[in-house]
Amino acid sequence: MKTIEVRLPQEFDKSFIVFKEKGTYFPCPWHYHPEYELVLVLKSTGRRMVGDHIGYFEPGDLVCMGPYLPHVWVNDPIYTNGEADHEAEAIVIQFQADFLGADFLQIPEMENIRNILGLASRGMAFTGKTKEKITELMKEMIHMNGIQRLSSLLSIFDILSQNKEYQLLASPGFIDSEPEGSDRLTKIKNHILNNFDQEITLSEIAAMANMGVTTFCNFFKEQYRITFIEYLNTVRIGHACKLLAKEDMNIVEVAYACGFNNLANFNRQFKKLKKMTPSDFRKTVNIQEVA
Repeated sequence: MKTIEVRLPQEFDKSFIVFKEKGTYFPCPWHYHPEYELVLVLKSTGRRMVGDHIGYFEPGDLVCMGPYLPHVWVNDPIYTNGEADHEAEAIVIQFQADFLGADFLQIPEMENIRNILGLASRGMAFTGKTKEKITELMKEMIHMNGIQRLSSLLSIFDILSQNKEYQLLASPGFIDSEPEGSDRLTKIKNHILNNFDQEITLSEIAAMANMGVTTFCNFFKEQYRITFIEYLNTVRIGHACKLLAKEDMNIVEVAYACGFNNLANFNRQFKKLKKMTPSDFRKTVNIQEVA
């Protein structure tokens, strides 16, 4: 599936974009852009694809995505066929990291939001009170100008900086990098990302962290909320999704290129994480080309 760059027009007197998408369906194809983006669906339903994540969206769906993360919202057939009794509608906010100056995100007060924006490289779907508060602000921003609009965006930043109500979407293996953590975690993460296509044993990775195997397993699960093996498989499946989308490798080749030593285990782990088979993923990821 070909990914294209799509840019929204920005008014000359605005430092960031607040845009209302409205039409029979959301027309934008599988795409990316250099801006951070918040997308709030007001009306419509369908499939949401962010990186290698495939989910279902409905009114109230709120997602934040980092720069260059490919994504698309594919409306259900009732919209694409023009049979819905209302138009699809969404509010989009886009901003670049330096929209308030090159050093804005580096000031001490922005530390928490820097961390959140780092996580947005994988895409974040918000829930709970966080989603409710941001939703109200985004609806109000459509009718704002000037300092009011900027103030509301800063209020969204404040909400995000205190937020723990989110789900990360794309797999770590799908994106090129993740936010930096401690030196020890960074070393472990980089080793996994650089060697996931080979065998990585628990004893090997524990020794790299200067820990015993049991201590390392407990440490890793405390930091990532999943086991080392689960994380490794997530990285491998994320990379597999990138290869499956390109359609120039068969499924057996993809499995071995991602570090799985047999097809059955690859299929089992893929279905466990993506809730579909590799072949079904390949068909689904190309849905807008035949829509």
